[in-house]
Amino acid sequence: MSEITKKVRVRFAPSPTGGLHLGGVRTVLFNYLFARKHGGDFILRIEDTDQSRYVEGAEQYILDCLAWCGLNPDEGPQNGGPFAPYRQSERKANYRIYAEQLVKDGFAYYAFDTPEELDTQRQITPNFRYGHENRAFLRNSLNLSAEETKALLDQNTPHVIRIKVPVDETVHFVDMIRGDVSFDTNLVDDKVLLKADGMPTYHLAVVVDDYLMKISHAFRGEEWLPSAPVHILLWEYLGWKADMPEWVHLPLILKPDGNGKLSKRDGDRLGFPVYAMNWTDPKSGETTRGFREMGYLPEAFVNMLALLGWNDGTEQEIFSMDELIEKFSIERVSKAGAKFDFEKAKWFNHEYIKKAEIADIKGQVLNILHDKGIQVADNEYFEKVLEAVKERMTFLQDFWEQASFFFETPEEYDLNAVKPKWTDEKTEFFKSLIQCYKAVSATDAWESVNLEHIFKSLAEEKNIKAGELMLPFRVMLVGGKFGPAVFDISVLIGQAETIKRIEKAVIAFTE
Repeated sequence: MSEITKKVRVRFAPSPTGGLHLGGVRTVLFNYLFARKHGGDFILRIEDTDQSRYVEGAEQYILDCLAWCGLNPDEGPQNGGPFAPYRQSERKANYRIYAEQLVKDGFAYYAFDTPEELDTQRQITPNFRYGHENRAFLRNSLNLSAEETKALLDQNTPHVIRIKVPVDETVHFVDMIRGDVSFDTNLVDDKVLLKADGMPTYHLAVVVDDYLMKISHAFRGEEWLPSAPVHILLWEYLGWKADMPEWVHLPLILKPDGNGKLSKRDGDRLGFPVYAMNWTDPKSGETTRGFREMGYLPEAFVNMLALLGWNDGTEQEIFSMDELIEKFSIERVSKAGAKFDFEKAKWFNHEYIKKAEIADIKGQVLNILHDKGIQVADNEYFEKVLEAVKERMTFLQDFWEQASFFFETPEEYDLNAVKPKWTDEKTEFFKSLIQCYKAVSATDAWESVNLEHIFKSLAEEKNIKAGELMLPFRVMLVGGKFGPAVFDISVLIGQAETIKRIEKAVIAFTE
């Protein structure tokens, strides 16, 4: 079925077990772009059926991540919708009905094997799997009599329900990225559909909920491909194959060297985040750094993710959300994994900070100053400083490194940059410059062009190349070899502060 012949409804269905990996956010993004392009709905469904892995706070964290990225769902646990509830743990009663129906129709069976019995099988048989090779010899309703099975059920004997995968068949489906995909059923084991606690496994729940929520296209990572034959069979066995969503198995996000899937450990090892936002494990107290807290703008993060495995066929790299929605297509999503390039990710953020409106980033930058104990009394001054240095910032956190000298007089200087070439003539030049700058009145105006003219005229008078004096002047004002145009710095910090810094630095340079 073509992507435009039915109402588009897509879903992101995370498990609330921890931080949200950038691969998960990219899945959200591709869902979101596809839905918006085709006038469809984007649904958030929380897959919390594995209560043993449930982590307190993880669901809210997922919602916060999506909100930060601007990828808010049309339906979900927070805002509801016509197919509520959107947490699978609240839909528990639905799943047993369908699991029992599969048993009744001969497509599934009760398995009463205890964990200890299965452990014994694993010790006897290397790479043991529960399937067509051995199910006739294990403790299940396929080889127990109907009376024995009923007695065990009446006694509330712990059991699971497993799918009965057929023998010697081939399961086919069409993936919108990979084309025709097929699986030999002899290589597929009889997955558990309903656990002993009555909760469904992912395999049953995803099919039932995608059907009931009328999902039209199922986007997920390619690591789920091995599970696809079980899901295809369930759609068929439940009589819903005509309503089965179209499949989109997205390429992996790979380590920078391309060798395997990017993981949190890779980020820890190589010094970059892999989570959208900081995640603090409530049990260990360990905090894993996120892109937001490192100083990424959400627009840059989204733009970067969009180009991990997709391009529009041109050389364009910077896209607004509206442009992404307009240009996104499944046909341009690559089959191959996308290598994560942290340097490129930094480039995206730098580009977005450069073009950011001051009003959009000032709040976060003010927080950085507050963390340094700096209280901003003059908002206009702060905004001018931010405008002066934002093109030099890769992350928002770079503001302090690039601009601290606007708020504090340097206590230390990069003397190695100055002292080897310092001379008595330069000492005399800067002492004279102090007098010249003191003489600047309100009439002359403390402006960049005027200050530069005074500086260069004095250098010519003293017969010293102005270029030899610029670096020492910068170090006097800033403390090092960085910062915006030096005369612009003088204008911002003001006449008195400029003179004070020159006076202080001349003493340090001549000691």
